[in-house]
Amino acid sequence: MKWYYALALCLGLAACGGGSNQAPRNLDNACSILEQRPGYLRAFRATERKWGVPVAVQMATIYQESKFVSRARPPRRYKLGVIPMGRQSSALGYSQALDGTWADYRREAGRIGARRTNIRDASDFMGWYMNKTVQRNGIALTDARNQYLAYHEGHTGYSRGSYRRKGWLMRVSNEVAARAYVYQQQLASCRVRR
Repeated sequence: MKWYYALALCLGLAACGGGSNQAPRNLDNACSILEQRPGYLRAFRATERKWGVPVAVQMATIYQESKFVSRARPPRRYKLGVIPMGRQSSALGYSQALDGTWADYRREAGRIGARRTNIRDASDFMGWYMNKTVQRNGIALTDARNQYLAYHEGHTGYSRGSYRRKGWLMRVSNEVAARAYVYQQQLASCRVRR
């Protein structure tokens, strides 16, 4: 009988894990994503209320960073093509926050127990970070393109214009802005209650 309780405890803890390591189907449709993962909408709404970041901007950024995979990590690096040398960065989770930036968030926002693999924590982090972007770089929370550039390059990198030398990043930031626009249009008309 002890094994039954141990199994129940493990299943209960697994259910509280905070995220799926598999992406929802049809990532091009905001309504489909939120219908499959109602917890996402609750997290995004909470961040929108607390920090003012529109749901569509959050979703477009998460799409670009992790494709909605809770335990997403950057690819591994290899020496001579076969010897593993670690990851390209310490980024982890939905928001792909780096270790140092995540530690700053947990300390400054008072979210010591926050996890990058939890959608609610990841979206709250994005709200915190994007508000710092408003303060430091003057970028509106609705400006998905420039918010993404500052998110990717960091506040100092953005203010120095480091993104201007990265054609691929300029293209990606335009894609983030276009996706945020499409998601906003979809959210306005889908059955998922806003």
